Amino acid sequence: MEAVNTKYLIKFAHIYSAVFSPFYAPTWAFIWLLFYSYLRLWPWTYKAFILAVVLMFTVIIPRLTIDIFRRLNKWSHWQLSHREHRHMPYFITIASYVACVMIFMQLNTALFMRGMILAMLATGLLCALLNAWWKVSTHMAGMGGLFGTVIAFSYLFYFNPLWPMCIILLMAGVMGTCRMVLHQHSLAQVIVGFLIGMFCALMFILFVWI
Repeated sequence: MEAVNTKYLIKFAHIYSAVFSPFYAPTWAFIWLLFYSYLRLWPWTYKAFILAVVLMFTVIIPRLTIDIFRRLNKWSHWQLSHREHRHMPYFITIASYVACVMIFMQLNTALFMRGMILAMLATGLLCALLNAWWKVSTHMAGMGGLFGTVIAFSYLFYFNPLWPMCIILLMAGVMGTCRMVLHQHSLAQVIVGFLIGMFCALMFILFVWI
């Protein structure tokens, strides 16, 4: 019975980690911003265009490129998660984020939108630097980025962030547990990943606005 429970727990951890992958953190943040803040008043065509750009450069391009890189090296998904194999995926992701920032600058989008991508870019850079010595959790960095984004927007747009913060903290707790259940990270790596994402979001979203 215990073996069956463990099997389902591991399966749930895999599914949850995939659904709330760090690749999707910018998309979740922009969906919340464009549809649950005053920006929901913007035209649907413009919101769809912004989401399409974010999806293309923070999800589709990096995931496809990393998968091609993995297949060329004949690595499994598990092998790609090893610390010594994560340098190229970090480089690909960071390059995609830089391209997204440049496009947003060309489109003259709102500063806080650029700040969101810059925050993710800074998070990726910090995680990549730490990866030389330590395998910090990028899944938790994505959760921390969402948490910091909500706090930053509550300051910029004057709303009560209590419920969004509680929901994200609950999701982050489940994510941290999943990453440890899968033996991908230690408790320290989970906590540090969350803090990196949170502080980068706070610093860059508020900084570019001010």
